[in-house]
Amino acid sequence: MPPWSNFEPFIVSGLALGGVYALSGVGLVVLYRATGVLYLAFGAVGAPGWAGWLTCVAAAAAVTLGYGLLFGPALAKRDPLIKAVATIGLTLILYGVMDLLWTTSGGQARSLALPTDNGGFTVAQIQVTWTQVIALAAGVVLTVATGAFLRFTKLGTAMRAMANDRDITATLGVPVRRVEAAAWLGCGILGGIAGLLLADLVALDATTLTFLVISSLAAVLIARLRSITVTFVAAIVIGLLHDLLTPIVSLTSYRDMTPFVIAAIGLLVLSRHQVMTQSREEA
Repeated sequence: MPPWSNFEPFIVSGLALGGVYALSGVGLVVLYRATGVLYLAFGAVGAPGWAGWLTCVAAAAAVTLGYGLLFGPALAKRDPLIKAVATIGLTLILYGVMDLLWTTSGGQARSLALPTDNGGFTVAQIQVTWTQVIALAAGVVLTVATGAFLRFTKLGTAMRAMANDRDITATLGVPVRRVEAAAWLGCGILGGIAGLLLADLVALDATTLTFLVISSLAAVLIARLRSITVTFVAAIVIGLLHDLLTPIVSLTSYRDMTPFVIAAIGLLVLSRHQVMTQSREEA
C-alpha cells in the first residue's frame, strides 16, 4: 500500500471529478422527473469542445432541446423501457459525427480537451487548479440551486407535479410542453458545462466524454432518480474512490468499475432497508 502522501493529490482531483458527476446527475434527475426520459446522450452533447466554451454550452442546449421538442411528446406516453433507451440513438449519431470531425483512425487524431489549467494555489503542499475548484463549486451550487428551484418556484413545482402524474397536471392548466422544454433545455446546458469541465480536468477525448453519463447514471440510480441530495453525495463518493484507486498499482486498472460497484452496493443497501421497513410496517 502506498504512503498516504501519494493519495492526497487524488483527494482534490476526486472531489472535482465528483462535482462534475454531480452536475451531470442533477441534470439527469431533473429531466427524468419532468419527462420520464433517462437522457443517455448526456455525455455526448457535452463532448464537442471545438466551438469554444459558450458556443459549446449553447450547442449542447440546442441539441438537447431540439431532441426534446421533436421526440419528447411521442415518448411521453410510452413505457419506461422505451423512454430509457430512446436517447441511445442520439448518442450514436453524435458519436458518429464526432468521429468524422475528429479522426480516431486512418489519420491524425485531434483531442477535444481544452488547454490544461496550470493556475491555482497550494493547500498543504497539494496543488489545486482553478478548474478543480470550479468543478466542485459548480456541483455544490447547482445541487443547492436546483433543489431550491424545484421546491420554491412555479416552474419547479410544475416539474414535480408532472413527475407524479402528467395527465392530471395537464388538466390543472399547467403548460406541459413548456415545462418539458424547460427541462430539456436545462439538461442540455448542464451537459455542455459538465463536458467542458471534465475535458479540462482530465484531457479526455470524445469517446470517453460520450460515456460520462455512465458515472453520472450510477449516482442517479443510487438516488433512484428522485433525490438530488443523494445524487450529489453518491457522485462525490464515486469521484473520490475512482481517483483514490490510482496510486494503488494493483487496482488502477479496475478503477473504471467504481461506478458499477458503488451503484450495485448502494442499490442492495437501499433495497434491504426498504424490505426491512416494509416488514416492520406489516408487523
